[in-house]
Amino acid sequence: MFLVAVLLVACDAKPPADQAPPVEQPAASAEQIVPEPPAAPAPAKPIAPNEVILDQQVKLLDGTTKSLSDYRGKALLVVNTASECGFTPQYAELQELYGKYKAKGFEVVAFPSNDFGGQEPGTPEQIDAFVHSEYAVEFPMFDKVVTKGANKDPLYRTLTEETGEGIKGEIAWNFTKFLVDPQGRVVQRFEPPVTPLAPELIAALEKVLPTPPAQ
Repeated sequence: MFLVAVLLVACDAKPPADQAPPVEQPAASAEQIVPEPPAAPAPAKPIAPNEVILDQQVKLLDGTTKSLSDYRGKALLVVNTASECGFTPQYAELQELYGKYKAKGFEVVAFPSNDFGGQEPGTPEQIDAFVHSEYAVEFPMFDKVVTKGANKDPLYRTLTEETGEGIKGEIAWNFTKFLVDPQGRVVQRFEPPVTPLAPELIAALEKVLPTPPAQ
């Protein structure tokens, strides 16, 4: 509950009238994106052994069906995204991370979601236009999914209910990240304030890359 409160404050809170407003983060579309100050990530929990394999059938933005088993042999970062969140500029870091590690067997797997603050209201066509025009993303964008509640997508049911301690648990906000090893096992989770280029995320990624970075 503490993390949910922190994220709600980060994305939606307004300063009292007698205080100066916070300095806005740079964002690609000021009309759409509500800036938010960075929030401290929750302390990491010990990660229990996890043998759950991701092999769900999912859909790309264009409606094409794809199996996550097609990514076997590659490290993945599965992330729920939104176009109008203060964390939306993380798209730029996701693209930078993808560009740096793609040749070493890494993929970003992005699932837009409108579950938090109604911050992804767009159609597939609008989402596709936004991420390419504002952030020039090259990684695959998948169809909009539900990440919480009774209608939770099967992928997110697995991620949040069937994984081990330290990974499972309800999604708290946009840009929650799950690191998946080349065998399809979810090995680590990073909450929204942990950016794609955070040292702890990069260190975890480099441990599971099929082609380790040159020393």
